This record gives sequence, C-alpha cells and structure tokens, in this order.
Amino acid sequence: MMRKLMLGIVNFREKTLPKYVQRFRELAFNQAPDAFFIACSDSRVTPNLVMSARPGDLFMMRNVGNLIPPATIDGISTGDVSEASAIEYAVLVLKVSSIIVCGHSECGAMKAVMAHGGPPEAPNLNAWLQHAKTAVARLEQKSGLDPTLKPHDQVSQINVLVQLEHLASYPIVRERVAAGALRLHGWWFDVGSGSMLAYDPADDRFELIDRKMVERMVGSRPVTARGAV
Repeated sequence: MMRKLMLGIVNFREKTLPKYVQRFRELAFNQAPDAFFIACSDSRVTPNLVMSARPGDLFMMRNVGNLIPPATIDGISTGDVSEASAIEYAVLVLKVSSIIVCGHSECGAMKAVMAHGGPPEAPNLNAWLQHAKTAVARLEQKSGLDPTLKPHDQVSQINVLVQLEHLASYPIVRERVAAGALRLHGWWFDVGSGSMLAYDPADDRFELIDRKMVERMVGSRPVTARGAV
C-alpha cells in the first residue's frame, strides 16, 4: 500500500504537477477558498474529484460522520474544539461565502449510531457519535426525506440537516447568514452512482445536482436545514 501511495506522488510530480505549477505559485503564500466543505472521513468521498475543484478552491474539514458539535449561546463548542476552530477560521479569517455539509450513502458512522454505538473498546468514537443521535430520533418520529432509501441512508440525509442546525448554533455563522454574506448548503453523495445531491427546502428533499438545478438554485435563498437559519 505504501508503495502505491508513494508511486502516486511520483506520478503526480511527473505528469500532473506541470499543469498546476502556476496555480501552486499563486497559492504559495495565501489562500482564498470559495467554500468551507465539511465531509465525512470516508475514503470513498472525494470532494475535489467530484466537484472538479482546483487546489485552493475548498477549505475542508473531515471527520467521522461529518459531525459538528453545537455551540452554546456564547459560541463555545459543546464538543471537540477542532471543529469549532475550523468554523471560526473559515468564517472570520478566510471569509468564505458558502459552507457545505456533505453526507454520503452507506456511512459507517450512521450505521453505528443506529446500532447504538460502535465497538465497546472505542469510547472516544462512541462519545463522538452522540452528535448524530438526533438524526436517528427524527427518523423514528417521522419518515425520512426519501423512504425508498435504506434506513441508514435516510438517517445520513437527516443527519446533514441536523448538522446544519448545529452549524447555525454558532453566532458568527447566524450573523453572516442574516447579513447575506454566508450561505449554508446540505449535500449528499451517493457512492454507488457517483451522484451528488443537494437539499432543496422547497421540496424538503435531496435532489440531483444537474444543470437544471444549478440554473434554478444559483442566486436563490440559502439552502438550509428546514428553516433553521
């Protein structure tokens, strides 16, 4: 495996890097990403590849389950400060105009939450997954956004909306959304088909991102979690 990865680096340097030499020179001392992209750590989720994004286009944060611990009224994270610090850096320093929370199909974290936790010898993982329990509760109280999906995929989609709500619990996020300087988006990646879907609050469901959707939604209201923002 290490040989494969290291040869990949050599291949990049020899064949791909020449196409991006000028781009990396421009990025050497500064970055101005278009969006803050929050995704799962899952190896099958490849944001730059799916979005045809160049180096410097995305400021990314990845963790198990694409989770965001909510904040207190004072903006202090109720969980790990790593996620909170990334939010602050993206909003206050980089001044991104969009934040995207992206879930995906067949998510191991969602399966673990539905099974009431991961392995008993993984206390940190189990504590972390508590931030997704609301999604499971909502599925139990009401059907998912797409009943044709497997239960864990329904939870995964609901979880995206829950994490958008957690994101909106940070005052700096709410203030910029209210001022029109920031937009929140919920996306969901179908690993099997390679399709990316976006949450449309008008229809209360995730829809395929195609040219028609882009034409309809670009310039519209922020795509947020069920009126949370």
